[in-house]
Amino acid sequence: MLNNLVPATPAKPNLRLRITAAAQTSVRNGHPWVYADSVREQNREGGAGEIAAIFDRNDRFLAVGLFDPLSPIRVRILHVGKPAKIDSSWFEDKFKSAIGRRDAMFDRSTNGYRCINGENDGWPGLVLDRYAETYVLKIYTAAWLPNLTEVLALIPGECVVLRLSRNIQEFAKTQFNVVDGQTLRGDVPNAAVIFLENGLRFEADVVRGQKTGFFLDQRENRRNVEGLSRGKSVLNAFSFSGGFSVYAARGGAKSVASLDISQHALASAQRNFDLNKDVIALTHETIQADAFAWIKEAKRNFDLIVLDPPSLAKRESEKVEAMRAYARLIGNAIERLNKNGILVAASCSAHVHADEFFQLARRAAEASARKFEELETTRNAADHPVTFPEGDYLKCIYLKFS
Repeated sequence: MLNNLVPATPAKPNLRLRITAAAQTSVRNGHPWVYADSVREQNREGGAGEIAAIFDRNDRFLAVGLFDPLSPIRVRILHVGKPAKIDSSWFEDKFKSAIGRRDAMFDRSTNGYRCINGENDGWPGLVLDRYAETYVLKIYTAAWLPNLTEVLALIPGECVVLRLSRNIQEFAKTQFNVVDGQTLRGDVPNAAVIFLENGLRFEADVVRGQKTGFFLDQRENRRNVEGLSRGKSVLNAFSFSGGFSVYAARGGAKSVASLDISQHALASAQRNFDLNKDVIALTHETIQADAFAWIKEAKRNFDLIVLDPPSLAKRESEKVEAMRAYARLIGNAIERLNKNGILVAASCSAHVHADEFFQLARRAAEASARKFEELETTRNAADHPVTFPEGDYLKCIYLKFS
């Protein structure tokens, strides 16, 4: 296991780094990243995927991680504290531990979920999602590319698909002859993979779809919306493949509309409705339009509106404008709510912190001059654990208006 992580010849010294005092403190406190500008000394050039040992200013062992010369995140931490042997057994134990944490989370009605959530499960820069008997391995750092064979050996299932972050796709193709969407094991169905979530059937485009093929992280919020939808007219804005819409329909909504700018997404939403005809008799309305503009200009109201836009702040420099956009969107959506209407507003922008987003939504509610009640706030789902600030991205607030 991970033979590529050791030096090519006995004469090649192990990769050793020293980092700034601030970075030392950060690593000791559990942060899993060491940035390139925090590296003060390095004994030699390192290759992608090498094990890098980090020492403090007194030459004491501090941590060990995966080296990536292509990324601003120069080392992704695997272990902190006393020296440890990073070998096949070590990684096998880490894998079993991550999988084992999910064993009690799901029953037979759900076979689509996250198995490994990157740094938060001790696998920095690597995500593994399950869709029935198909597993999707997504990597965000070139450090894993030399070790795909060894990682693959740990993954169960009939089929394993590789997904690659955009920033490493060219390097992966030229240096390792692998591409985004490549099947590493088994055969991918010609159509999308069908999986179960709380007894509902959904399709996942594991080869070309966003993320690993589906937005698994919103499972618990979808279930909440199902419980709020009986007898209501529901608008699912930024609907993508219609997850919230399908749950609302099963929950007894009197009408459900999916709103998205992408016809491809709306077609997927309709297919997901069709997959669940045995439990859904409702007709599904699809609206192709820019959700920001449509909600602002619409001449119709709803009893429940779900706002789940894509990340509006992918970098810190976009945060201010993202906050303004969220405020406008929430304010316009409140105007589209009937009496006793419910707004479900979510954000997946990591640079917009949960407290900031919740306060923004509350201020927008107050500015509407309507009486409102805060029903609930939620964060990451259990299979998407969070152990460091940058991994804490998902937040959702539920507001009911008189």
